[in-house]
Amino acid sequence: MGIKVLFIYPNTYGMNMLPPAVALFSALLKEEGHKSEIFDLTYYSVDYGVDSDGSKMERLNVQPFDMGSRGIRLKNSDWKVDIANQIKRFQPDLIAMSSTEDMWELGMRVLEEIKDEKIKNKIPVIAGGVFATFAPELCIKYPYVDMICVGEGEKALVDLCKRIEKGEDYSDVTNLWVKDDDGEIKKNKISKLVDINSNPKIDLSLFEENRLYRPMAGKIWKMVPVETHRGCPYTCRFCNSPDQQRLYNQETGSSFFRKKSMQKVYEELKHFKDEFGLEYIYFWADTFLAYNKRELDEFCEMYKDINLPFWMQTRPETVTVEKLSKLQKVGLRRMAFGLEHGNEQFREKMLDRRWKNKDIIEACKVPKKLGIQFSVNSITGFPNETRDLAFDTIELNKHIDADNANIYTFAPFHGTPLRKVTEKLGLLTPEAITKCLTDTPQVVMPQYTPEEIEGIKRTFVLYIKFPKSRWKDIKKAEKFTDEGNKIYKELRIEFLDKYMPKPDSSPTSNVNDEVVLPNNTFEQGVEKNRYQDEL
Repeated sequence: MGIKVLFIYPNTYGMNMLPPAVALFSALLKEEGHKSEIFDLTYYSVDYGVDSDGSKMERLNVQPFDMGSRGIRLKNSDWKVDIANQIKRFQPDLIAMSSTEDMWELGMRVLEEIKDEKIKNKIPVIAGGVFATFAPELCIKYPYVDMICVGEGEKALVDLCKRIEKGEDYSDVTNLWVKDDDGEIKKNKISKLVDINSNPKIDLSLFEENRLYRPMAGKIWKMVPVETHRGCPYTCRFCNSPDQQRLYNQETGSSFFRKKSMQKVYEELKHFKDEFGLEYIYFWADTFLAYNKRELDEFCEMYKDINLPFWMQTRPETVTVEKLSKLQKVGLRRMAFGLEHGNEQFREKMLDRRWKNKDIIEACKVPKKLGIQFSVNSITGFPNETRDLAFDTIELNKHIDADNANIYTFAPFHGTPLRKVTEKLGLLTPEAITKCLTDTPQVVMPQYTPEEIEGIKRTFVLYIKFPKSRWKDIKKAEKFTDEGNKIYKELRIEFLDKYMPKPDSSPTSNVNDEVVLPNNTFEQGVEKNRYQDEL
């Protein structure tokens, strides 16, 4: 008969890629005879964070786009009313919240809102994701969280639901920390790694239709994230991959980094293309070119049959003309590089990225030469960074001349080596929850103030694209004053005219230009689902 699981996905408008993890969990549960639905906050108006993609568009980091061109808009209903109605209708036996660290407090607001139904109906709540994995002591303290998942969630969630269905005790399920009625916590060991090739295809039916659309290069495409790798072999200190590797090496003796078989990737791609009419593929891999030559050739041969444009991200040192030429022939339309910082010494010492600037510049010439659009991601506001060091990042980006240059505020997430550095320097308390979707840096330093950081972020691409003879005016535009705002507005208009790349070609002809969606497909009786970086 199975049980009913309600996934809660706390999220904000502008972070519109659907969460593959949740979609995977839903697929696993349905295989076991359970039912699942999702409450997804993405297209609700919530007073939390900022419109991430919208902020990048405002700062000229990406080509302008219009979600409304595909009929996508914010819901006009109240999320509090909608989730209350959904719980009453669906009557879940378990609530599973998948949350990133920056969305955790929003998730707690949701749980607070439904606490009466949770308590009255004795509905257990499990929370998972990288935040729960790397800050378990913090997460389990919250009053409406009954258990958390540490590490991968596939086996844990299936076992948990089986126990609930049978009315059995679940306090010893591996990967779970379980809190009893007295507040005592049972901390279970971590089980061996999941065989990612045995997982089912992610359950896209969980989601409303609009969750399959997202912007790319100025157009709105129907796309989904497709997992090719899990984990990352590199050790960047702002990322949780090193701690993920360390955790699983210690607990299981295995490497967390794995590659999905090419046959499995093909089956998923073919399914999503044929059944959902995808227009674009977003490869969900920290470093797509972690493939060796044989694997890359196998991918290219396989992908000929898929024949859809795709996006990938990788590291500069993985790039060659030969690799990108092969990928371009089968569909590579756009790619992203993680640059992070422009000062070689600072980059090596602070981030453990050991590249020479000249090698980065040469690597970025390859997509330029081949006509492949690419973006470069940088970060500012690192511990001990200065304004002068930030300008090293600007100078390196000027030499690269990417189609788009993204700039982010340093986010000291739990489970990253730089989180520990930030705490050790006294710039953040261990209990502080990091938010990357605010425009206010959380790391406050006297030598490089939050105001300076925000000014650099706002004018980043202006410094990169305009000649240095214009830098005097650009510096004025860093200030959030009447004068600074006026100058910024004028420079922004000029940038859009002279330097902004044209939008990518239109979506494929087999898709309607306009997709008008109901405000609440739950009320229309449509089953929905979703996922992300969680449980």
